[in-house]
Amino acid sequence: MNTRYFISAALLALQSSLFTCPAEAQIGQPYIHDPSTIAECDGKYYTFGTGGGGLISADGWSWRGGADRPGGGAAPDVLKIGDRYLCIYGATGGGLGGGHNGRILTMWNTTLDPASPDFRWTKPVEVASSDGMEDQDAIDPSLLLDPTTGRLWATYGTYFGTIRLIELDPATGARMAGNREQDIAIDCEATDLIWRDGWYYLLGTHGTCCDGVNSTYNIVVGRSRSVTGPYLDNVGRDMFHGGGRMVVAAGGRVCGPGHFGRTVVDEGVEVMSCHYEADFDRGGRSVLGLRPLLWRNGWPVAGRPFRGGSFAIISERRGYSLELAVDFVRMKQEREAFWRIDTTVAPKPIEAQQLHDVIDTWPKGDIALRTGDYMFRPHQRWTITPRPERGGYLGNCYFSIAISGTDRTLAATADLELTTQPRYTGDDAQLWRIEQLTDGTYRIMPKAIPGQPAPNTRYCLYSAGDSTPTLAPYDFSSDNSKWNLSEE
Repeated sequence: MNTRYFISAALLALQSSLFTCPAEAQIGQPYIHDPSTIAECDGKYYTFGTGGGGLISADGWSWRGGADRPGGGAAPDVLKIGDRYLCIYGATGGGLGGGHNGRILTMWNTTLDPASPDFRWTKPVEVASSDGMEDQDAIDPSLLLDPTTGRLWATYGTYFGTIRLIELDPATGARMAGNREQDIAIDCEATDLIWRDGWYYLLGTHGTCCDGVNSTYNIVVGRSRSVTGPYLDNVGRDMFHGGGRMVVAAGGRVCGPGHFGRTVVDEGVEVMSCHYEADFDRGGRSVLGLRPLLWRNGWPVAGRPFRGGSFAIISERRGYSLELAVDFVRMKQEREAFWRIDTTVAPKPIEAQQLHDVIDTWPKGDIALRTGDYMFRPHQRWTITPRPERGGYLGNCYFSIAISGTDRTLAATADLELTTQPRYTGDDAQLWRIEQLTDGTYRIMPKAIPGQPAPNTRYCLYSAGDSTPTLAPYDFSSDNSKWNLSEE
């Protein structure tokens, strides 16, 4: 056995065991219940939860407490309108304190940073209520600013009765004069309205909450061409009659996803937020979860956070594999003429080409890249390793990408090209942001490019020609920007 290969493989296995991204939830102290949609303010991310507090993150990956929202109550939502932030929340209700008499309130702030001298919430304004006797509960509100009309909508409600829709004034956050609430769904709570490609989507949280590892919360959806409904699921069931298509359920050692939020990072790059009622690896605590948001046949589907592993990196442009630009080493085979095969003799399996068969033929310094026909050869297999100690972005940590069984690492160069360097050093040009796009393919971006502003949010791994990988501006409309990760 090649000793150099053995040592490199052992080190790589050790690194993978030391640096593993959590299965589903964020790192740090992401403890929250009923989180608002993620909001960005002055380069930081914020989410607010039941009880008045919330979380802050500098990178979207590691979270801590510190967000400030007065008023207590439950299940807020936050939306930026112009240069201000509108917060909506339920003051009571949901059976809190033994009843279903609730109030929905709104308030404004010019910043979400509690350390800013401009941090100041306005006096709350009541926009809806329930008296505890009617078949409705004013709690769990959410906001939608309709991009087609500029009108502002809010939904609220729980299992106790109906989900209701009201219209607010986007200038004041108050209830529009003369507006009457409309019932649009039942059998869910913690709803959220979003708009995409001519459809309004109503996301609702179904199942049971607040029971730790026994909570059955899940998120379902219906859609409508009109904001007022009806909201039908994939088989035509109205959410007003209990319909809803599954978006995300339990899995990956977390259960009870609820309180959907959608964040559009870039064209074709979307992230959904929620809380998990219980994280099995954190003692059953309620935690913030961020996942890729995919769209299949016009329906939202929660993706799985990318965790790394060994892959062929395949271009969506042509289906060619990212590979080292080294000589193709032929494999020996005792061939039979296909017209004279002796079927009475069992065929002998052929072992795949191994790293130690070819590594000594490769140059010792940097090696360039190309794409070519995938032949499951060592120069085409990549191990993608989580590097949480090097920070992250919204929903995940950065990764290194190396030829499997070696420390030879993919890196960005100052001339917007690609190379592989003999050793992983942890340099930012060797770190990669890997995001699943809404169509299921992947965007792969270097954390930093030498000589360019950091972190890089513009240039991605790009197929400039069938056999020419490079770095170029991300373009969701072009398959040149998209890659698939195959474990075969």
